[in-house]
Amino acid sequence: MALTHQDISTVLVLCKKGNQLAQLEVYNRYNKAMYNVAYRIVKDTALAEDCMQEAFISAFTKLDSFKGDAAFGAWLKRIVVNNSLVQYKKSKRYVPISENLENGEEMEYHDGLASEDYSSLKVQHIRSGMRELNSSYERILNLHFIEGYDYEEICDILEISYSNCRTLISRAKESLRKKLKVES
Repeated sequence: MALTHQDISTVLVLCKKGNQLAQLEVYNRYNKAMYNVAYRIVKDTALAEDCMQEAFISAFTKLDSFKGDAAFGAWLKRIVVNNSLVQYKKSKRYVPISENLENGEEMEYHDGLASEDYSSLKVQHIRSGMRELNSSYERILNLHFIEGYDYEEICDILEISYSNCRTLISRAKESLRKKLKVES
């Protein structure tokens, strides 16, 4: 049975039964987007790969807890974000962006945004400015603007209060505005 054309809910039912082909299909559908999510948090290719792999293992072992209230991709993304933040906190290091990104090449993104959105000069300028921010500011802006989490979700992910979240996002935005104004 070809799983590539099956609805994700059908594939997930097979995954719950331990079907390894179904698990491979889920992995193939989501691995690039989940890698990019992890990479934006941990800033290291090998660590991002590890975070993504661990997230898939965790998702497959906890698949029974997936209620279907949200899309499977959103549920998996939350696992990847949480895994990545744990790894980032453990490593407590900032790894510079690889040379190919500094030379203007972009990573391939497959998380629902069109590639032309990432290639526009204005977006590249903003993302470049975000990379130069304090790591906590960059991380919170990534969660809010790139990953699309609202304040409550960010509070849960970062384990901070709502007012602290609002303050951090406000300060991060202001810092980014200043950085972009200076560079212009």
